[in-house]
Amino acid sequence: MKRFKRRLSQTLRGSHTIDESLSELAEQMTIEENGLKDSDIVHENLKMGSDGESDQASGTSSDEVQSPTGVCLRNRGNRRISAEDLNKRLSLPADIRIPDGYLEKLQLSSPPFDQPLSRRSRRASLSEIGFGKLETYIKLDKLGEGTYATVFKGRSKLTDNLVALKEIRLEHEEGAPCTAIREVSLLKDLKHANIVTLHDIVHTDKSLTLVFEYLDKDLKQYMDDCGNILSMQNVKIFLFQILRGLAYCHRRKVLHRDLKPQNLLINDRGELKLADFGLARAKSVPTKTYSNEVVTLWYRPPDVLLGSSEYSTQIDMWGVGCIFYEMAAGRPLFPGSTVEDELHLIFRLLGTPTEDSRDIHYESKKRISADEAMRQPYFRSLGPRVHTLPENISIFTLKDVQLQRDPGYRNSSYPESGNGKSRRQSMLF
Repeated sequence: MKRFKRRLSQTLRGSHTIDESLSELAEQMTIEENGLKDSDIVHENLKMGSDGESDQASGTSSDEVQSPTGVCLRNRGNRRISAEDLNKRLSLPADIRIPDGYLEKLQLSSPPFDQPLSRRSRRASLSEIGFGKLETYIKLDKLGEGTYATVFKGRSKLTDNLVALKEIRLEHEEGAPCTAIREVSLLKDLKHANIVTLHDIVHTDKSLTLVFEYLDKDLKQYMDDCGNILSMQNVKIFLFQILRGLAYCHRRKVLHRDLKPQNLLINDRGELKLADFGLARAKSVPTKTYSNEVVTLWYRPPDVLLGSSEYSTQIDMWGVGCIFYEMAAGRPLFPGSTVEDELHLIFRLLGTPTEDSRDIHYESKKRISADEAMRQPYFRSLGPRVHTLPENISIFTLKDVQLQRDPGYRNSSYPESGNGKSRRQSMLF
């Protein structure tokens, strides 16, 4: 990992952008350590731009490779370039604000729209619009602070939408923390309705700022606002969304490894999204040995508590079972203060696990998968269409899915609550 960080620091002083450097370093290190590429590892097959769109990895140089998002729009008869043309060519969100005069400048100086767009040209265009620049984002409130990062509530000048700014301090000797490297390299490739969206990356000499979509609170705060008494319908909806996001990750061989209520963010509509992928990693084929210092203590499976470093996607399913119980019962299942205390609570309560509780099974290989859990009869009331939705579409687009008033409601989100602002804001990470 020190070797990884040194390479990152050296690369940052070069001419590459931070997001290119992270993707290239992840690929180089994996090749060196494993001796081959794993086609299932997300960040080894795609390189992403700072706006989250992918550039296909190939044998060409980073500046010569043609962007797959370079849509060939023919500018017949020198017609004027519209904002819609630009959005399609650069894969921009529909609500983005194009700087004054930029379209006129593009009309005069850009190559014809019927030619593919090189990565260098695309990167320059995004920079001119405002991506990758700190001044594009306005800090509003400080939400929280950790060892390596401070999180701010902010607003994007490009869309006027609220964003969460995760500002990571860069140490000159060590460079970016390994957690930031993991988070960026994985989140750039994970695009799902139940996974927090990484909008932009801003790199300066002193900091690395990750720009995320803003969500009102986390699941822990939601439960606190409800007095830890949730509607069982809401428990079902939240659990399904956890499983849906997790199944997407697991199909791409990505382990979250730190599931807990504080890392599950919820907006005012009730949409739940997995967040904080700082401990996540891509599960490679050549080796299955990882660190056992993962997953917050209360949600850590017994095999990992006992020192096992060989695990797969099942490591996340134990945490899902613990969170399910906490939502339904209003209290943590195994609130141990030490590893020994945690193991004692597990052994005292569970005894021999039954077939009905396979998500908290001792033997990890016997735990139910996220995909299998989503198919359980428990979710039948949500309707069959929840299983056929596109990955980027929220389950709340279905009429059968709607939050109910929580019995212990104080400040929770549900349809009757109106448009009032939540008093409590998410600490995010």
